[in-house]
Amino acid sequence: MNKENSYYSNKTQKTFKSNVASMSQTSMNKNTTSSLRRLNGVLLLDKPINLTSNAALQIVKRIYKATKAGHTGSLDPLASGMLPLCFGEATKFAQFLLEEDKSYHVVGKLGVTTTTGDAEGEIIATKPIGGITSAQIKNLLPQFSGAIEQLPSMYSAIKYQGQPLYKLARQGITIERQMRQINIYDLKFIDFDSNMLTLFVHCSKGTYIRTLISDIGDALGCGAHVTSLRRLSVGSFQAQDMVAMETLQQFATQNDEAALDSLLLPIEVMLRNCPELRLTETMIYYLTQGSPIMVPHAPTSGYVKLKTKNGEFLGIGEILADGKVAPRRLIKLAKKET
Repeated sequence: MNKENSYYSNKTQKTFKSNVASMSQTSMNKNTTSSLRRLNGVLLLDKPINLTSNAALQIVKRIYKATKAGHTGSLDPLASGMLPLCFGEATKFAQFLLEEDKSYHVVGKLGVTTTTGDAEGEIIATKPIGGITSAQIKNLLPQFSGAIEQLPSMYSAIKYQGQPLYKLARQGITIERQMRQINIYDLKFIDFDSNMLTLFVHCSKGTYIRTLISDIGDALGCGAHVTSLRRLSVGSFQAQDMVAMETLQQFATQNDEAALDSLLLPIEVMLRNCPELRLTETMIYYLTQGSPIMVPHAPTSGYVKLKTKNGEFLGIGEILADGKVAPRRLIKLAKKET
């Protein structure tokens, strides 16, 4: 879950390492094992630029003094925006967010091609953009909408014989890649000023925005690379739901754990598309033993969200061919005080 999606230059590495050190120091002193907290929930972080997703995760994990945390869907250091962070038991359901569609605001520079497809790479070609117009670009965009095929960049985290492609690319090694089918649900023209093109992209999982901009540049005959990228949404989570790093830092400085915890969303928000089943204590007992159970009025297929009669979230199950519900991911319930 913590794999990065691209190769980062030494300059960027130094920048985000410096940011990690300064932000961590201002947030709080180093946590001891005894001060760590077992938290469960989801935080929609507005990741700042010049930080890898993992670096941002480690800062937030220290702020919350969390024992366990992970991120879903990496953002390059050059990119900002929505980075869902999972705490504790929520990490068991990270796959559901990885499968969600996403939307972005992206700025690309026409006429310049780089090794990585973004501003972090070395320039490998420059071409005049000539008389390219907004109308020409708008007429071209439908070619990149809907179900299309995309060739993943060598500067991606896709693995070849156990090695991420970006590590091989850094060694000057190029591997033959297979085209992948993606879906661009919405591709809107926002602006074209001089040689800078701004777009809105709503796409399926597995879409490489750098590759999309590069392909559009190639189709225009001039090449292009990403200069700015901001993720606006993941699934049903929208931009207004994000929390800025500065807000977390402020609460941490004030030692206001209650304010920090109020920013966490319940685990079940990751499963908004799953139908819900309420279970009896007997049903719960057999599920926790790993046994499939029959639940009246259950769906006929797919995943289901499992809850107690009182609405306490238990985890997810899957409908089997015989109609029974099999446990797939169950959370550890907090012990009730007696």
